[in-house]
Amino acid sequence: MPTARFAPSPTGPLHLGHAHAAIFAAHAAEPGGRFLVRIEDIDGARCRPEFATAILDDLAWLGLDWERPERVQSEHMAEYRAALARLDAMGLLYPCFCTRADIAREIGRSGAAPHGTDGPIYPGICRALPEAEARRRMDSGEGFALRLRADAATARSGPLAWRDEEAGEVTVDAAAFGDVVLARKDTPASYHLCVALDDALQGVELVTRGRDLFTATSVHRLLQALLALPVPRWHHHDLLTDAKGKRLAKRDRAATLAALRAAGKSPAAVRALAGFPD
Repeated sequence: MPTARFAPSPTGPLHLGHAHAAIFAAHAAEPGGRFLVRIEDIDGARCRPEFATAILDDLAWLGLDWERPERVQSEHMAEYRAALARLDAMGLLYPCFCTRADIAREIGRSGAAPHGTDGPIYPGICRALPEAEARRRMDSGEGFALRLRADAATARSGPLAWRDEEAGEVTVDAAAFGDVVLARKDTPASYHLCVALDDALQGVELVTRGRDLFTATSVHRLLQALLALPVPRWHHHDLLTDAKGKRLAKRDRAATLAALRAAGKSPAAVRALAGFPD
């Protein structure tokens, strides 16, 4: 059986949707496979050590067992910087100084706002910025992001596809995600870069996660090709929803596992609520 992983961000306590994802991943590794837990804490402004501790406590309470030690992203920034340097040496990155307001205005002027993995697709305002001007603005301390030149990246990689356990083969289309952000001035790597590199370094063979990340997988497949990383399989599962059909989310204060525990729910009862009755 394959190596699978659950990779939460410690920006708050786990809720039933997280429990579903964690148990799904653990089952994907059974019997005889490896189940890993990764703490994705690159967002220093929102992540908290106490949430990471609570996450591991909740997972153990649910009855899950995983390989120790857990990989903690904030401890591996040098690896992400090295991967960025490789992409930069290929001429595939450029600095972007646009704010969300700048992007919204440009999209408004163009009258079109196609959506990609991270919201509206970036309209390329800074793509042709002269190198000297870009360097001057970076050296002055202006905030910036490093974006991937999607057209150049796909030209370098050639045609790509990836396989989902339910959807089958999916063709990578750079137009569906555009020039995604791979790093920011204050954060040396984005989710996209970290997850592609982490899965490779940890030997993850089957990536299980929610359907909301289905489109993002094409970004990760492209990065795998550019960085010569191994290619896993994917299984994008359904998301748990509330009574109105809206997916459970931290920002909507979905019922947490801690609250369910405090209310007297047993691990078996919570597993059943998460879609995995014993």
